[in-house]
Amino acid sequence: MAWIVLAVIVLLGVFLIGMYNSLVQLRVRTESAWSDIDVQLKRRHDLIPNLVETVKGYATHEKDTFENIAKFRSMAMQATGPADKAAAENQLTGALKSLFAVAENYPQLQASQEFTQLQNSLSEIEDAIQNARRYYNAVVRDLNTKIQSFPTNILAGMFNFQQKQFFEAAAADREPVAVKF
Repeated sequence: MAWIVLAVIVLLGVFLIGMYNSLVQLRVRTESAWSDIDVQLKRRHDLIPNLVETVKGYATHEKDTFENIAKFRSMAMQATGPADKAAAENQLTGALKSLFAVAENYPQLQASQEFTQLQNSLSEIEDAIQNARRYYNAVVRDLNTKIQSFPTNILAGMFNFQQKQFFEAAAADREPVAVKF
């Protein structure tokens, strides 16, 4: 009888250790995925001054656009946490859209090889950010589900595992594109 009780205790211990380790693994994967987003956002932040300087050479009277980009870039670099970072990055994306709208008014700029390369680099970085965000949100979904699911939720509460925030796209990015003729 003692062997059966001991076996049940050992199996319960192994089960609890497995649940705890799965929570730790998801938390570490979430932190790693957030780090990947940070790396891509830093690449984006580093590219923006070059892009702005290139456009400045052709569009010197677009001072407000350049100032907004500098301001939003600074805010994005200082933001912490998924919600703040997402809001700041969405503002920066809006400012970059304004920059590209300005660039469309300058055919010489559009023909510039440097501008084209910077634009392509930014496009590649935006794709990498999108992929990193998708992965991060998937890992956060898995972690949050595990934290809320029984019986893992008991262990998660005992060891103070916290749910993570998703890295959300701007509300404007979720709206369907209006096509007008």
